[in-house]
Amino acid sequence: MSGSSYFVDEIMGVVAARNPGETEFHQAVREVAESVDVVVQKNSQLAKLKVLERMIEPERQVIFRVPWVDDKGDVQINRGFRVEFNSAIGPYKGGLRFHPSVYLGIIKFLGFEQVFKNALTTTPIGGGKGGSDFDPKGKSDLEVMRFCQSFMSELFRHIGEDTDVPAGDIGVGGREIGYMFGQYKKLTNKFTGVLTGKGIGWGGSLVRTEATGYGLVYYMTRVLQDLKMDWKGKKVVVSGSGNVAIYATEKVHQLGGKVVALSDSSGYIVDEGGIKLDTVKRIKEVERGRIKEYADEHKSAKYTEGCSGIWSIPCDVALPSATQNEIDGKSAQILVKNGCKAVGEGANMPSTPEAVDVFQDAGVILGPAKAANAGGVATSALEMCQNSMRLDWPFEEVDARLKQIMNAVYDQSRAAADEYGLKGNLVAGANIAGFQKVAHAMIAQGIV
Repeated sequence: MSGSSYFVDEIMGVVAARNPGETEFHQAVREVAESVDVVVQKNSQLAKLKVLERMIEPERQVIFRVPWVDDKGDVQINRGFRVEFNSAIGPYKGGLRFHPSVYLGIIKFLGFEQVFKNALTTTPIGGGKGGSDFDPKGKSDLEVMRFCQSFMSELFRHIGEDTDVPAGDIGVGGREIGYMFGQYKKLTNKFTGVLTGKGIGWGGSLVRTEATGYGLVYYMTRVLQDLKMDWKGKKVVVSGSGNVAIYATEKVHQLGGKVVALSDSSGYIVDEGGIKLDTVKRIKEVERGRIKEYADEHKSAKYTEGCSGIWSIPCDVALPSATQNEIDGKSAQILVKNGCKAVGEGANMPSTPEAVDVFQDAGVILGPAKAANAGGVATSALEMCQNSMRLDWPFEEVDARLKQIMNAVYDQSRAAADEYGLKGNLVAGANIAGFQKVAHAMIAQGIV
């Protein structure tokens, strides 16, 4: 990452004062500001019109109460959020996260990242994010339904197929999307593409389930090609065991690689013979169980409590796909020491700034989240397109379009890095390419 400048320091001073305590948001803004500093210095109009400063301030922030009744008949109260960050190139687009850690700073960090990620996809969508501090783990289907209906009873007035199109994220899968879509349809009397990640048969798109994981591997395939490598025989460590991790593992195996480790919030498993994905899918997608159950079924696997140790496992490629800041500087040093050649971020901002510096200093190629995990939102945009046309595309067509988009994301990032003398720095390249696209649209539309 580049060093600090007066421009960056001035922006970060305002951000810290205006958004106190929102550390994840501060981290995301600093990374972008440091990357695009060189662009702003070469274009005085960007500085004069305060384009980055306007990008940093959301266009709209909504916080609301979500009351619901649990199975015991007790009233529970959660807090809901929707931050509509930037609509310069299209309607707000971004997921909903249901997790106890959710607060305004997390949603703003995710929404800010989404602006640049969505711009890179080459589809006309702006950036937003939302969610709640509700925890779906351990809740019955009826409790989840009642919460989702209450959540949508407020959110529905702020979204629409041409305004803001939410999707899923951590804690929000097909079940939650279904309950929310049903409530939206009831409240508005409209069947529209207002949510993506819907079920096949009622507006969903094939490949959407696999999209983020598949897209991550398609992107990292290009990284490996630049290193004169491919997936065959490569040892891969993937953190997480949710949607992204499962389908990244599936695609790595299809391409000849071997994933040897997965994790969840309790710990991680190592299976040196290669993860048996059918078992993981059953445990996580059907039974909603814990990853340690894998080791109970497969004696070739070892389970370890705690998550950080997963990065001590030697590998050729690491795909952090669990949560933000899961790889710190120490973990990054261990990965480098053990011979890791490339890191692809399947989660949002999973590497701390210290980890990013370690990777870049060691020559490890880092595929940043806003580029490498753009496959999910890219396929959501394809779902929006199908909804608008009242069409369903076959799996092969959507998958081919996804691969094409991920190749374009990589090409844009690499070209932008090269243009500004930052060859090989895909983090800066992704930030610059996304920033330039949104900036041009903002300037054309005036000070609004």
